[in-house]
Amino acid sequence: MEKDVERVLVDEEVIGKRLDGMAREIRADFPDEVILVVVLLKGALVFASDLLRRIPRMLEIECLNVASYHGGTSSSGQVDFLDHKLPEVAGRRVLVLDDILDTGRTLRAVVDRLLEEGATEVKTGVLLAKDREREAEVEAHYVGFEIGDEFVIGYGLDYRGRYRNLPYVGTLKDEAR
Repeated sequence: MEKDVERVLVDEEVIGKRLDGMAREIRADFPDEVILVVVLLKGALVFASDLLRRIPRMLEIECLNVASYHGGTSSSGQVDFLDHKLPEVAGRRVLVLDDILDTGRTLRAVVDRLLEEGATEVKTGVLLAKDREREAEVEAHYVGFEIGDEFVIGYGLDYRGRYRNLPYVGTLKDEAR
């Protein structure tokens, strides 16, 4: 895998320090309550597991399988909810965690759907936010890092199902695509 990496954008140590800060922000926004966390699979799995271990609160963790990239290097423009049943969110404040905010379509679709299902509030956190104009009106409440508008891998992000387990965020060499 390492031979396919063009460059490291955010290394493991820097990610860890930023997750500490994000955890403090989330704890401040959800004081003394059980936090219902919805993790968007599969990309946010690594990010969410490391972040949530830094939040010493009672958590209820649910996963939601959604897809918009469909194996490519850019969003397909279509958000598919792959689960037939959504988490029970009625009357609850919810924290949604995703790997990357790109076009905004996925996060917007998930937030809208959870609100339709009765969530009283939905806050969002992402490891990465691309510095680009969004195609859907949404911004994350908690952002790990702003990056350029480029395709990235590692720390949960993949290319065709691979590279998720790299301990950092990097770019992929052209010849590896």
